[in-house]
Amino acid sequence: MATFVSTERRAALALVTIDNPPMNALSSALLEELEAELDVLDGEESVRAIVLQGGGDRAFVAGADIKEFPTLRESAGEGSSARGIQKLGHRMDAARTPFVAAIGGYCLGGGLELAMCCDVRICADDAMLGQPEISLGLIPGGGGTQRLPRLVGHGRAMFLNLTGNFVDAPTAYAWGLVEQVVPRAELEAAALAVAERIATRSPHAVAVLRELARTTRDLPLEEGLRREAEGFVRCLRSEDGAEGVAAFIEKREPKFVGR
Repeated sequence: MATFVSTERRAALALVTIDNPPMNALSSALLEELEAELDVLDGEESVRAIVLQGGGDRAFVAGADIKEFPTLRESAGEGSSARGIQKLGHRMDAARTPFVAAIGGYCLGGGLELAMCCDVRICADDAMLGQPEISLGLIPGGGGTQRLPRLVGHGRAMFLNLTGNFVDAPTAYAWGLVEQVVPRAELEAAALAVAERIATRSPHAVAVLRELARTTRDLPLEEGLRREAEGFVRCLRSEDGAEGVAAFIEKREPKFVGR
């Protein structure tokens, strides 16, 4: 059986590479393997941040595996790659561990949907991003109609989804689709640097932040602020909160344990 995912450990970080030449298409088998790997990593307390990158030089992920579509059409799409991306996204949303995407080359369709499941997206200056499903007579099915407008706004999301056009890295940055653009040669190092910074923070506070981001996004402001205040108190009463405050007062680096 082919192996599509490999993981390199770097102290508190896990660098996960998606490798399905030539463009790292998200086949059903690849998605299952990736979800299983992320599930294992998220269960390890020593892993405090996960970086996702594409293997090779051509793409982060150029989309779902279109060769699977005829078979999926006959089965009404059950177990399709779109469903698989949504399922993977739900697992990533619920994870304890934060995710950083290192986007180089093409990041299209299901690849962009996967990148949008990450907390932070670092982009190479040669990247091209888009949702081209409309050119196949389809729509995004792995989150592109839902996650994309939450990042870039309704109009820009509709522009990408209705035209199938790609945007370059500077445009993606200007629109808020990615958080940083770096030269291609610096992509992995830049993504790891962000992940390393996150890994120094309290895992407990990071988990609360991710929970609030996921559960309050569509709530009225008053309710969101109420839940934020509850989250602040949870952090303040945690071991990590006590350690962080003590370390600040004592002018030393905190030693967070994730509780």
